[in-house]
Amino acid sequence: MDETVKNAVDAIKKKMDIQPTIAVTLGSGLGGLADHIEAEAVIRYEDIPGFPTSTVSGHAGEFVIGHLKEVPVIAIKGRFHYYEGYPMQKVVLPTRVISALGVKTLIVSNAAGGVNTSYSPGDLMVIKDHINHMGDHPLIGPNDEEIGPRFPDMSTAYDEGLMEVAHEEAKSMGLQLQRGVYAATTGPTYETPTEVRMFRTLGADAVGMSTVPEVITARHAGVKVLGISCISNAAAGILDQPLSHEEVIETTERVKTNFTELVTRIILRIETEEGNHDNDAETD
Repeated sequence: MDETVKNAVDAIKKKMDIQPTIAVTLGSGLGGLADHIEAEAVIRYEDIPGFPTSTVSGHAGEFVIGHLKEVPVIAIKGRFHYYEGYPMQKVVLPTRVISALGVKTLIVSNAAGGVNTSYSPGDLMVIKDHINHMGDHPLIGPNDEEIGPRFPDMSTAYDEGLMEVAHEEAKSMGLQLQRGVYAATTGPTYETPTEVRMFRTLGADAVGMSTVPEVITARHAGVKVLGISCISNAAAGILDQPLSHEEVIETTERVKTNFTELVTRIILRIETEEGNHDNDAETD
């Protein structure tokens, strides 16, 4: 195990007495989920050896560890972005740490621009696949065979069973979910209209500046992944108006109640079916 990861894990274990197998990355629109967790420990990144601090407004920078409706969970409240200037190994450090802590399922969320012209701001999209257009990769460098293989298979980066659970729970809420491909760019600029047309031609339905490195890292370690994007705006060139971070925040605020309820329901379903997931993890 990497020394930075080991030191972080040791520091966190000293402050937690439970063993969560589910973690949630709280992207834009899902930050409020942490308010529903009966916290056993709130560990700020600045108190974890080797961790940087998030520089993006709205990303708190802490692990919230506790129970969500009696289900033990780890909430990753604040991610690191490549555009902040961090090397990719720092970007995925929280993911490395939660997998080393024993997490088996990661739910990762984000805000994304809608590339698919049938999408509307406020839609939620289950990620069925992704395009890494960041020009970098979190697994470049020496490989630790104890964590995962040198050449991981990404044909099932997003777990089909978890996607079905998401759709079933959304249907029970009367909520329609989109299902599409997420393209990741470095940012921090929004894409140009021509870039958006390119991504549409490549098969992308949404575009954003995160998530893919975390998913690759989780899958490398054998962690199952469910990804959900909040479509916060139409991507450049679809509407005749400029893009802004304020629009993203406004949209994610509008959908946060439904988003939080959906993810809570999904977590309860995963916990109920935990035996099946554990068996799957042992045979991966």
